[in-house]
Amino acid sequence: MPLQNRVTPFGDIVAINQRGLFTGNRGIIHDVASKTLLNRRWSSKAWITCALSYKGHWRDVMAQRSWTELFFLDEAVALSAGHRPCFACRRASAEAFRAAWAKAHGLNVPPSAPAMDAILHSERLNHRLKRIHSLTVPLADLPDGAAVVHDDAAFVIVKGRAYRWSEGGYDFAPHLSHADGLLTPPSTLRAMCAGYRPLLHPTVERYRLD
Repeated sequence: MPLQNRVTPFGDIVAINQRGLFTGNRGIIHDVASKTLLNRRWSSKAWITCALSYKGHWRDVMAQRSWTELFFLDEAVALSAGHRPCFACRRASAEAFRAAWAKAHGLNVPPSAPAMDAILHSERLNHRLKRIHSLTVPLADLPDGAAVVHDDAAFVIVKGRAYRWSEGGYDFAPHLSHADGLLTPPSTLRAMCAGYRPLLHPTVERYRLD
């Protein structure tokens, strides 16, 4: 049985057999003895996205009273769930994200990580549930990696086309012309519009036409 440590675009943490590109955490939210999640789904506002390996260090998942290892299909999913790049193991990506955030928000000084975390925390949750935001532009105008919801399913937009998130990766959704709401937090979306490009899972390439 897989551990309950895969994150969906809705921010839910589920037990599925999915191999992804990133790990990350929201603080300590597991019991070491049973390797199961506690009732809480976060213990810190710093929801980060990390590299699977860093300086040759490897961790036994959920084996330490340390941060709880979570896993994401790709960075679009992590951003949709409300995470941001880690400033330790993904420094270049974190700096690029912060620079795009500052540009999008008209800031002369790049924001601190806690400042971004505070804003993201207000945008990622509606009490304990995922906050769904209004979608004010056509799907075709969304930046690559933006995530939306339609009929309770999550889709990532790439080059104006929709790809449905699934346990096995992405499936092309050629007939999706509108969505019920935006999953990616608005501040993250603005950073993406300002130039930040998330790394996408290679299953998208199976359907790319350009």
